[in-house]
Amino acid sequence: MKQRMVKAIPLVCMLLLLFTLQAEEPVSLPSPLLIRESATQFQLQGVCGTYLTRISENWLKLVPDANPAILEMFRDRDRLPRRQMEPWAGEFAGKYLTGAVQVYRLTRDEELRRILTRFVADLVKLQADDGYLGPWPANHRLTGQAPNVGAQGGGPTWDAWGHYHIMLGLLLWHQEMNDEAAVRCAQRIGDLLCTRFLGKKKPRLVDTGSTEMNLAPIDSLCLLFQATREPRYLLLARQIADEFAATDAAGKLLAGNYLLTALDGKEFFQSPKPRWESLHPILGLVRLYYLTGDARYRQAFTHWWWSIVKLDRHNNGGFSSGEQAQGNPYHQGAIETCCTIAWLAMSVEMLQLTGDSIVADEMELSTLNSVVGMHSPSGRWCTYNTPMDGVRKASAHEIVFQAREGSPELNCCSVNSARGFGMISDWAVLQHRDGIALNWYGPGSITTKLPQGHRVKLSQESEYPVKPTVRLKVEPDVACDFTLQLRIPHWSAETKLSVNGMAVNGVTAGKYLSLQRHWKSGDVVEVHFDFSPHYWVGERECKDRVSIYRGPLLLTYDRRFNTMDPAQLGTLNARTLKFKEVAATTTRTPLLLVETTLADGKPLRLCDFGSAGDAGSPYRSWLPVEGVKPAAYSTSNPLRSSREFLATPR
Repeated sequence: MKQRMVKAIPLVCMLLLLFTLQAEEPVSLPSPLLIRESATQFQLQGVCGTYLTRISENWLKLVPDANPAILEMFRDRDRLPRRQMEPWAGEFAGKYLTGAVQVYRLTRDEELRRILTRFVADLVKLQADDGYLGPWPANHRLTGQAPNVGAQGGGPTWDAWGHYHIMLGLLLWHQEMNDEAAVRCAQRIGDLLCTRFLGKKKPRLVDTGSTEMNLAPIDSLCLLFQATREPRYLLLARQIADEFAATDAAGKLLAGNYLLTALDGKEFFQSPKPRWESLHPILGLVRLYYLTGDARYRQAFTHWWWSIVKLDRHNNGGFSSGEQAQGNPYHQGAIETCCTIAWLAMSVEMLQLTGDSIVADEMELSTLNSVVGMHSPSGRWCTYNTPMDGVRKASAHEIVFQAREGSPELNCCSVNSARGFGMISDWAVLQHRDGIALNWYGPGSITTKLPQGHRVKLSQESEYPVKPTVRLKVEPDVACDFTLQLRIPHWSAETKLSVNGMAVNGVTAGKYLSLQRHWKSGDVVEVHFDFSPHYWVGERECKDRVSIYRGPLLLTYDRRFNTMDPAQLGTLNARTLKFKEVAATTTRTPLLLVETTLADGKPLRLCDFGSAGDAGSPYRSWLPVEGVKPAAYSTSNPLRSSREFLATPR
């Protein structure tokens, strides 16, 4: 097989590419500042622990049997009559597997492991002899078109995109289970892509169309190279990076030009391909930075991340408006679940690359508000759109057009949403050169490994994010020296912290606090965050309205907790605003419910955004609030939140 693949590329071209790669490779390549320790064990409690259990029981474990076409579409791809499918149908298996593996990292649920073991075994058996693992018939594979797409046939296919997601899921599964069959299956996909496209003038991968999607294998090829050290995978990844700037015969750009456009300083919404799927090929930029040392890749990747934070991340932590960047965080277009999941995946890499705690603040914002909000309380279904103001609708209703025979519950979002919780495993606690960085606050425990090999258990007694206090027990298996970095959120203006009862000075908002000491079992760190309200003053479509935050939670009006309807909602005065926690009288208890008083004296109850609307009632997260002084966006305050009030008139 490998001999045939090498012959597909002229020998001189292959040798030249290999020589160039070796010549350019630095002696010492860069690496992430923070890394995930694969042996980390989690026992998460609280709201996320509950959702992890319910999503596992009521969704992930049921998917293969309840929607058998998730695999059958591969088995009968050449049978007649053909299945009529959406262009992205081949992604479902890979997205499901990726999210399920990441959830498994957190739960170590034995039944879920057995189900995924069977799923992966069945999936790899459906790979064609040439390595193809998509749903499209022969002669249409990796061409960008298929006869069973669209009403007239011959519609576009996101075939390479589907293979990207399958490769990603298989590689993650291999990391957890050391499953050689899984990594071999991913290699055969990589080999197929190299045979088809490496060193070719025609067809190039970019010529298959739908380039935001079909160039995504740059990311999985880099991961595959890291796992196997097969040079061709890196060569093709670099070729795809060049194809980002490819043009047609008329000189028109075919793809997103992700490297050069970023280096030119354009905002992401101004890029040639501002749809959310572009975030996946953009992930290839940071992978290539690690593999080549070319600082341009790092510069472009970080530029895109900050551009999205500034102009396209909404008040609830969701990303995109109408499935793409608009350069307007107040835009009322649909905030698609898949878009926010892609944003979190990009943020995982940004955090590990830069070691900037503000990135983790962003991930907490997205997880505790948007990710919780996109799931039903049962974990059985997710949304397609989780709007800032509006109602929640199940993706199975709102994008029901994706349902097919044998897969009535599958759509792009339903197979992807669980990954929002699963990615907590990628950022909750990370290892750095001198110790570990704790990013996740909430009840439960995390046991991880220190750089010197010792294990340490971090146990949190807390009701965070409802309550502001965290009592952290540090329990190394052997008393030892290391640095514990604690994330101090940028919104916590006055954080109080002590170690074994002794106050610690120098706590700075928006930075890690480094506690370097000789740690022994029984040491206790107590943290009290600033949960006083902070406000984001809206503009454009949200002019004259304000988002109110209590710690990381976005406070939201929900009709079911109030006597007034949305149109009757009065004004709040920030100068006199005070909250008291109250108990809900409804059957579904929100994570947080507080009561305050409107300017006219009437009571108003606000819940956390993640709970708002989960019973189908309308909600509002942009509220009429007067008296707040706006804060400008900055990299130290990307939420634009303020605690300053306007001067009162005389």
